[in-house]
Amino acid sequence: MPPFCKIAVIQLYVKPLKPEDNFARAAKFIREAAAQGCQLAVLPEFHLTNWIPTDPRFASLCEDWEIYLNRYQSLAKECDICIVPGSIVRPTSPSTSTTEPDQKIAEPNLENATFFISNTGEILGTYVKKNLWRGTERTYLRSSSAPHEVIQTPLGPIGLLICWDLAFPEAWRELTSAGAKIIIVPTMWMRNGASEAGGAQNPSASFLFVDSILTARTFENTCAVVFANAGGPPGKAYCGLSQINIPYAGPLVRLGTSTEGMGVATLDMAVMEDAEANYGIRADMADPDWCYRHTLRDTEAPKGKL
Repeated sequence: MPPFCKIAVIQLYVKPLKPEDNFARAAKFIREAAAQGCQLAVLPEFHLTNWIPTDPRFASLCEDWEIYLNRYQSLAKECDICIVPGSIVRPTSPSTSTTEPDQKIAEPNLENATFFISNTGEILGTYVKKNLWRGTERTYLRSSSAPHEVIQTPLGPIGLLICWDLAFPEAWRELTSAGAKIIIVPTMWMRNGASEAGGAQNPSASFLFVDSILTARTFENTCAVVFANAGGPPGKAYCGLSQINIPYAGPLVRLGTSTEGMGVATLDMAVMEDAEANYGIRADMADPDWCYRHTLRDTEAPKGKL
């Protein structure tokens, strides 16, 4: 693991159903990040198509997912930079579930995936979103049931989550206990995430949620957090606030709420080691007698072997 990691978080205005346009602007930012010496660039969730599953064009555009993934692999190799290309919706094999002997129900045949692409263009890991937002995501997307896995990368051990996953501390604990030092979260977080009642209490509730959760997660897991959200012109519904957080300092860089742009920060990985020495979060989780050990997937692992 290198002692320092320079990372670019890209806050893209995701134009609906315009994958070629969105890719072109994403590639431009990635080249700028590489020119600044960044080792990693991260894009938002749904960054190629936006999330409009009810539009009849959406599913057909998702069929081109691998074309764009291959283009990101070529771009990573060309620019000598690792890339997490936000998330890309892709088709899955059709399947059905049976609730009654004579009744079959079709399951969603799309999934929301993100990838870690190395600077040589190799895909080192893939993650499919587990925790789907209430509403159309649960209608059109299939959730993953696989364990969270840490990816060994040129920047060290990394975990991937997507958007609403960030609300579940269990996901973070599973990655942290497996050794992740950086957790990356591509997101399309909207301003209207809070209910009408929540908005009446605080019109900025969605912004408060993001800032509070990200700061808490970096402390309680002694890890760095890279959060890439969609942004855009004033008046759009995106929440923005893309940021890179570390323990003690909080956000090293934090973009605005209505801006397309890029933020760059250099992580001193020694900060995460010092935070762990100070708080002992990982050490406690590795202890066989840890009081919450039953919440981890492998409760029989010996000390230090989670």
